[in-house]
Amino acid sequence: MTVENTQANPIRIGVVGYGNLGRGVEAAVALNPDLQITGIYTRRDPAQLKPAHAQTPVYRLDDLDAHHGQVDVLILCGGSKDDLPVQTPALAAKFNVIDSFDTHARIPEHFAAVDAAAQGGKTTALISAGWDPGMFSINRIMGEALLPQGATYTFWGKGLSQGHSDAIRRVPGVAQGVQYTIPVQAAVDAVRSGSCPTLSTREKHERHCYVVLAEGAEAEVVRHTIVTMPHYFDEYDTTVNFISAEEFAREHSTMPHGGFVIRSGRTSAGTNQVVEYRLQLDSNPEFTASVLVAYARAVHRMAQMGLHGAKTVFDVAPGWISAKSPAQLRQEAL
Repeated sequence: MTVENTQANPIRIGVVGYGNLGRGVEAAVALNPDLQITGIYTRRDPAQLKPAHAQTPVYRLDDLDAHHGQVDVLILCGGSKDDLPVQTPALAAKFNVIDSFDTHARIPEHFAAVDAAAQGGKTTALISAGWDPGMFSINRIMGEALLPQGATYTFWGKGLSQGHSDAIRRVPGVAQGVQYTIPVQAAVDAVRSGSCPTLSTREKHERHCYVVLAEGAEAEVVRHTIVTMPHYFDEYDTTVNFISAEEFAREHSTMPHGGFVIRSGRTSAGTNQVVEYRLQLDSNPEFTASVLVAYARAVHRMAQMGLHGAKTVFDVAPGWISAKSPAQLRQEAL
């Protein structure tokens, strides 16, 4: 491991995209003295973008190539449906990157595309870092390793899903939209009992969508497009509610979320064990951004060690995401 970064020698962070997640990254970096944002990169007109810290430079995304060598890690803040499948491989060819790609069914192909680019460019690229995929993923494999005889259950919500909301907003005819994931309480209670029930995707969650239609859009066409969308809504009981712009602004401006991973198993005949990891979040994007920022530190360290190619949270030692030294961690946290 090379010399640790400090406030005098910060890790240089570039932020690609400045929506809710990008603003969350800016807030998270401000809480970490060993990190510094050296630029925000946007497809919009930089003059129209006002970062929280006026001194933070804003550039066009096309300016990135000219900044090669001036950024240690790029944090990619685009959407999983259309942005990250293109941006992450393209940028991983030249920069160390991290993204929060969260379309679970497509992670293997995304990993392969990013790995080819990062191996070719001798960079380090961490994909799918957030809370799910990400922190929940770690707790799933820990539970399975510790209790090999049993079952793992993941519940999301009640909360607003960024990825699913982004997918709704890209549907033709949608002016504004959000989606809430709601656990089915009977399923949660059955899992917590230790009985290891068999539950289908549809039995565990409901998805509730709130949509403001664009002028001239047909509600039934929009509803059908949403509820049949592969990987997002087709396997769930999905309700689409059409509301006014005024109600949307009044009732759906915050972004709470959360959920839990439960591993239920037996260590011997008649001895049940239940392990649960829970998140309760006031702001989904701010917490996701906090995970990305911590893992950006690990990406920088892994790049310094020559650990090139695509990576996931499974490949990262817990100590690498901390600003503290190994000695501090042994003394304070072990």
